[in-house]
Amino acid sequence: MRRQDFYYQLPDELIARNPVPERTGSRLLCLDGDTGAMSHGQFAEIINLVQPGDLMVFNDTRVIPARVYGQKATGGQVEILVERVLDRHNVKAHVKASKAPKPGTHLVLEGGAIVHVEGREDALFLLRFEGPALELLEEIGHMPLPPYIDRADAAADRERYQTVYGKKAGAVAAPTAGLHFDERLLQQLQDKGVELAFVTLHVGAGTFQPVRVDNVFEHKMHSEVMEVTEAVCEKVRATKAAGKRVIAVGTTSVRCLETASQSGEIAPYQGETQIFIYPSYRYKVVDALVTNFHLPESTLLMLVSAFVGYRYTMDAYREAVAERYRFFSYGDAMFITRNPVAHEEHVGDQPGV
Repeated sequence: MRRQDFYYQLPDELIARNPVPERTGSRLLCLDGDTGAMSHGQFAEIINLVQPGDLMVFNDTRVIPARVYGQKATGGQVEILVERVLDRHNVKAHVKASKAPKPGTHLVLEGGAIVHVEGREDALFLLRFEGPALELLEEIGHMPLPPYIDRADAAADRERYQTVYGKKAGAVAAPTAGLHFDERLLQQLQDKGVELAFVTLHVGAGTFQPVRVDNVFEHKMHSEVMEVTEAVCEKVRATKAAGKRVIAVGTTSVRCLETASQSGEIAPYQGETQIFIYPSYRYKVVDALVTNFHLPESTLLMLVSAFVGYRYTMDAYREAVAERYRFFSYGDAMFITRNPVAHEEHVGDQPGV
């Protein structure tokens, strides 16, 4: 299986650099996993695609304003992107500078706060804030918009690059499928009899890292912190027992549920996940998926291909480009039902887009 199999051509103007005015105002491409049939609508119409007793699983992580600017003691400019908050004062971070800062030195952030360079782990720096890290980031940090949104963050991004239900601070990228839901839609789902559950996965900047090896099987996944509680597991078991569907909102919810089910049965899980889902993977929990459109040759596009089948996925992306859908974090969405034989499909000899 080659990285290039998951390439598709995307006109630059289809990259969504700003959100639509209303959260539920995006378009929705529906893809049937049994037949490959597609239909087009508006995201608010998702209420017609779910049934009483279905369980929708959301990722309740909250994006932190993880990008800060400053300078080294020598005066050189630095840009810091926090990857993970370790405790009250310590973080792991990407540091961009003309010359990498050395352990034992310090950085001066906007506003004068001091950050000490404690060490390094591969590409990441271990930094110690003199004050509480999260509080300082909330005060002076910038929202860490993805690299393909080539503009400075704006005040509005503090709200729109954040789900309405996010409550556990720790992500440096939004679980973007959840951006389409507002309080009114969540209430409509519950009024219809749809169950809601919340898992946590603190999305890291690694989610935007491209697959750099030609052989997909050689790719090393980044690690992210996640949690699935017993209460969520109970809801999943009850939903399955009733013959209803587990609907994952976003690929991060998929990764949580499938990580917690690696034994064959879902069980509580707290810790790191490096799960890499690509075609031939047999899904254990998820029956339907709400997701945005993903980058070419990305692990998330591979995850979707494993869920609904490579051919159906690439056909849908071809259709989305032709129909001028908006792509990536602030873009439109898909509602996909699982293809029960997707794991049997061979990828290598089929054309991409």
